[in-house]
Amino acid sequence: MKILVTGCAGFIGMHTAARLLDLGHQVVGIDNLNDYYDVVLKEARLERLTPHPDFEFIRLDIADATAMRQLFAGVRPERVVHLAAQPGVRYSLQNPHAYVSSNLAGFLNILEGCRAGQVEHLVYASSSSVYGGNTRLPFSEHDNVDHPISLYAATKKSNELMAHAYSHLFGLPTTGLRFFTVYGPWGRPDMSPSLFARAILDGKPIDVFNHGDMQRDFTYIDDIVEGVVRILDKPAASDPAFDPAHPDPATSRAPYRLYNIGNHQPVALTEYIAEIEKAAGRPAIRNYLPLQAGDVVMTCADTADLQRAVGFAPATPLAVGVARFVTWFKGYYRYP
Repeated sequence: MKILVTGCAGFIGMHTAARLLDLGHQVVGIDNLNDYYDVVLKEARLERLTPHPDFEFIRLDIADATAMRQLFAGVRPERVVHLAAQPGVRYSLQNPHAYVSSNLAGFLNILEGCRAGQVEHLVYASSSSVYGGNTRLPFSEHDNVDHPISLYAATKKSNELMAHAYSHLFGLPTTGLRFFTVYGPWGRPDMSPSLFARAILDGKPIDVFNHGDMQRDFTYIDDIVEGVVRILDKPAASDPAFDPAHPDPATSRAPYRLYNIGNHQPVALTEYIAEIEKAAGRPAIRNYLPLQAGDVVMTCADTADLQRAVGFAPATPLAVGVARFVTWFKGYYRYP
C-alpha cells in the first residue's frame, strides 16, 4: 500500500517508516525538521530511509493547511500513520502556542486530508499523558480521562475527541494509540534515557525528580512499532455493543478505537537508572529534586485490549532494551 507517515524524521516515525518499507509498502514521509531538538539527529534518521527506492520524503509543516491539502491531493495515500507533533510535557509550560499550532491545527489538517482523500485508516499517536490525574492502575482505555495536568496532555486528549467527530460524521476509521514512555536507539535527546546516558558518560550529575520516587511503564521502540503496524492492518470498526447510555471512552458506534501500547511492567526510576549505569559501565551522580509541574508519579498500561485485537503486547525486558539503547548512544555520539 501507499502509506503516509508524518513525523518521519522523528524517533518513532523513522522506526515505523523503516518497518513499513521492510514489509514492502510504499512510504511517503513528511517532517518539518524543526529545531525543537538537534536537527542533525533528525537528518541522520532520514538518511536511514532515503536510500530506499520505495521511500519519498517531503519537507512540510502539518500546520500549513494549503500545503497539506496539496499533499493529500498529490500523494493520495491509502492509509496514514500520524506521528508528527510538538512533544514534551515540560516544554508546554514554556511555549504553549507551539502545541496549539502543531497538535491541534496540524491534526485538523490531517483529518481533513484523510476525509477528502477517503483514507482507509488513520492511526495516530496519542499519549499516556492523557491519563493525567488518574490514580487507578493500570491505566485503562475504558476509564474517563477528563483531567489532564499539562497542555501537552490536553492537546492529545483533544486529538482523540477530534478523531471521534470525524469518525462519526464522515465514517473515517481512526485509531488512537496511547504510547507509554518510549525508549531505544535513535531516541530523542530531551528524553530521560539520553539525558541520563550523556550525564553518566560525562561524569556529570543527573536530575532525579520526586527524589526518585517515580515509576514508569518504559516501552521499547520495537514493541511500539510492532503495535503500530499491526493496528494499521486492523481498521477501526463500529462497536455493535456500544451503549450510549453508558458510553465506553475506548469505542463507539463510529469506526473509532483507542489502545494503550505499553510494557505493562512499571519500573522504579532508581532501577531504570541502575540499568543505564550497568550498560554505561560507570555510576551516576544523583541530584535529587522535587516533582516537576505536569509530571505524574506512576504510569502502567493495561494492554488487554491490544492483545485481544492484534495478538500482541509489548514485552521487551528493560535490561535488554537499555543495553541496546546505550550501545547505540555510545556509538552515535562517539563515546569510547
